[in-house]
Amino acid sequence: MPSILLVKTSSLGDVVHNLPVVSDIRRARPDAVIDWAVEEAFTAIPALHRGLRRVIACAPRRWRRSLWRPSTWGEIGDLRAVFRDGAYDAVIDTQGLLKSALIACQAPGVRHGLDWRSSREPLRWAYDRTYSVPWGRHAVERNRSLVAQVLGYTVDGPPDYGIEAPAFPPAEADDDSPVEEQRPWLEAVQRYAWLPSGSYMVLLHGTSAERKLWPDHQWKKLAAHFGGAGIACLLPWGSAEEHDRSTRIAKDVPNAVVPPRLGLHTLSGLLGKARCVVGVDTGLVHLAAALRRPTVGIYVATDPAATGVYAGPHAADVGTGKEVPSMAMVLAAISRVAT
Repeated sequence: MPSILLVKTSSLGDVVHNLPVVSDIRRARPDAVIDWAVEEAFTAIPALHRGLRRVIACAPRRWRRSLWRPSTWGEIGDLRAVFRDGAYDAVIDTQGLLKSALIACQAPGVRHGLDWRSSREPLRWAYDRTYSVPWGRHAVERNRSLVAQVLGYTVDGPPDYGIEAPAFPPAEADDDSPVEEQRPWLEAVQRYAWLPSGSYMVLLHGTSAERKLWPDHQWKKLAAHFGGAGIACLLPWGSAEEHDRSTRIAKDVPNAVVPPRLGLHTLSGLLGKARCVVGVDTGLVHLAAALRRPTVGIYVATDPAATGVYAGPHAADVGTGKEVPSMAMVLAAISRVAT
């Protein structure tokens, strides 16, 4: 029974792009035991895949800011202890960055990674064996190719992300159950009072770089287009700046809803029930596509060829990173994926 540790720590989109690797291993090596080391902020995503034994949280971003603290070294020691318990036959770093290589080096077992021509950083020193994966392929296929070479199988067929959305909103309580048992459900219903009763779209306007933003007035027109047809448009947010933008877009737009701030697990459930998801170059767009929802990615400043939405006919990319996609282009893409 081979024991395998996957190391893909961040970002959200990169983590989503690594999910098909787990499905591939499960098909090729059904008896394999698979763990995944990931940034603590993103553990909710690999946890959706039933093919994993454990999702192991690590915190290289936080540790880098506090290396002088004894508590940081205590956490790193705890991580090493967890890895030792895994007794891995193969440690596979599919990220190919210094931070992921350093995590891989904490685990016992033969370490595998990209060769110097295939990665953005020279990391040959960190691995026992390295492999060539051509640039120019989508990130999903690069991940799949690397792991297939390590474990000696052939990548076959389209990617299977292997995840299901968590239940959303909470399931209803039995009317005949005691009042005490119904109370948690009633509290949950109150928390989700903002959720529309009918179908809804999710508009993901937030992204990590300002140059990737689609103009507010375009989002407003898009929300008004569907809101006027009676379809609610939800505008999730993750920062104060994004909350302000959601509020501006939703102002005076029928059926536009700004929900409270939601955690990643809850957002997964929200996306998984959406009629369609439209968003800029952000990890949540890739998550929606992985959950098999009709998804449109809007690419204003980045080329989607290598890291665009990649999930078959229910997903589409708009733009090439050289222009601001028009409303007509976005509406045409929505029509293609949502019918």
